Amino acid sequence: MDAELAKRLTKFAKTERFIGKGPLCVALVTVQHARNFGLPLDPEKLLTDSKGQVQGLGRGAVQQVLKRHGIEKVLASEGGRTSRGSIDNMRKFVGFLNQLESDGIADLDAIEHLLIQRVREFFAAKPFVLDLDQSKSVRSAVHELLEQAIARQTENPGTNYQGTVLQHLVGAKLSLLVDGVEHHGASVADESRLRPGDFLINDVAIHVTTAPNEALVSRCLKNLGRNLRPMIITPSLRMNQVAESLCEQAGIDERVEILEAEQFLTGNVYELGKFDPAGRLETVRKLIDKYNSVVKEHETDSSLAIDVP
Repeated sequence: MDAELAKRLTKFAKTERFIGKGPLCVALVTVQHARNFGLPLDPEKLLTDSKGQVQGLGRGAVQQVLKRHGIEKVLASEGGRTSRGSIDNMRKFVGFLNQLESDGIADLDAIEHLLIQRVREFFAAKPFVLDLDQSKSVRSAVHELLEQAIARQTENPGTNYQGTVLQHLVGAKLSLLVDGVEHHGASVADESRLRPGDFLINDVAIHVTTAPNEALVSRCLKNLGRNLRPMIITPSLRMNQVAESLCEQAGIDERVEILEAEQFLTGNVYELGKFDPAGRLETVRKLIDKYNSVVKEHETDSSLAIDVP
């Protein structure tokens, strides 16, 4: 159910442009009203007597919710109260909650948890930076980029920035090589297990992971049963070794390609750039441009973008 809620919330946020601190404040307070009054909600009953503001919307109420989740930072000084669109946003979000209730999946705890994830993303909303210092290797630049994702992940428990950045970098790289690559948001990627992997290129099922496990090996076994060639891409040599050990235990270590992401990305930068300095730089910029377009289309967290100074 959590996966379905995440998918529905992502679609709602994208369709209604329900992004930023104001809408988040409104959503958090509206969930508290739903806890008190139950669902479905009547949006007109959530207005103040003057009908000019959302009832209970303010810094204190918002921060009280955030504090329950260990967040001390102030989301909005007025808690979204002064936002011109707060009433309209409340009505939209009430409609969203009521539809979830009608569909039998309105889990308020799960919805609040998903909103808190968006709050953490908002606080981290600065783009990553790819340093193209010509004195450094391309692999070093990619490594530093992934380290930024790990650092942000540490500051925001419960997030997986490294996995998301890695998935979309691999997807962008594949799009430079072949046409028709299908991309998915990281929160819904491979969730149904109906897809053979994060990406399917001809007969190759590609799995991008920061933590290889037995479930991944099980999917590789299913790939092999469908005459597909599984490929595992991990962010480090250590994770490669974990993947190799798991595949060896399953008896498929000689049938699965296991690649380290930094080499996977670096090799193609040189090849597509024809080992020419200008071509190499142009390829990196094309890679990041494609990555940013994928993130813009499939993610709601703008901080996932990569800036190339």
